[in-house]
Amino acid sequence: MRAGFIGLGNLGRAMAGRLREQGTDLTVWNRTPDKATALGLPVADSPGALIGEVPAVMLCLADSDAVEVVLRGKEGLLAGDCAGKLIIDTTTNHHAPVLLFHELCRQKDARYVEAPVAGSVVPASQGKLVVMASGEARDINAARTLLDKIASSIHELGAPGLATRMKLVNNLCLGTIMAAVGEALATAEAAGVPREQALAVLAEGGGKSLVLDAKRQKLLDEDWSPHFSVAMIHKDLHCLQDLARDLGRPQYLAGVVKEQYARLFLAGREHEDFAAIYDVFREGIISK
Repeated sequence: MRAGFIGLGNLGRAMAGRLREQGTDLTVWNRTPDKATALGLPVADSPGALIGEVPAVMLCLADSDAVEVVLRGKEGLLAGDCAGKLIIDTTTNHHAPVLLFHELCRQKDARYVEAPVAGSVVPASQGKLVVMASGEARDINAARTLLDKIASSIHELGAPGLATRMKLVNNLCLGTIMAAVGEALATAEAAGVPREQALAVLAEGGGKSLVLDAKRQKLLDEDWSPHFSVAMIHKDLHCLQDLARDLGRPQYLAGVVKEQYARLFLAGREHEDFAAIYDVFREGIISK
């Protein structure tokens, strides 16, 4: 199948690589051109030009502002030959503008599938992401041709906006569990337990989780090269707080945990992997 891909950050590169390995004939575009040319794939001149060449385009962008620019910028997707084409948006969006994206695409007869993913670089490269999908059932079914190549499961959530809401809720667990593991490990070490032994116990005890499984080696090695960055989890928790405000309900843990990640911004470390939250709980380490 021919397809387009827009958004070649850490996760996007892994997803594009997986699609290529699975036989997808990809053409790409990226706001930073060097990231596109580095892949050795054909590069479109603009999003609008890209969608004119392929039946489907997948997006993996930083936030809803970036999605809006790619959709309706001067040379955006919706300025191109987009009628009948699939736009599969795996971005973790804000809950409000994602509804606008559905409507903008509908007005241009494009088929928008809201499909945020759970999982990071490693599961993306293995085809083990978890997809949450909202939109027309026929469009989600058509999108499976690509989504099945990057995902181990696809959860159809129906009405526009629900997939994004669920993704934000999922990332409450993601960010909170990572913070809890980081604090637990720092406390164990302060109490005299070697790091490797503490992680071994946590991995079989109260800390047992997909999060610890994924980040155990990073914590052992203090390897903060980004798979999923501090900036991204901070953004997602902020979006969750906005959702909670609109729902008229409190959101206790999201605020507390988000501000712990914010401490890494003060040290200029927002582009490191979010496992670096461990350093927040280690005395004198945060500015390293």
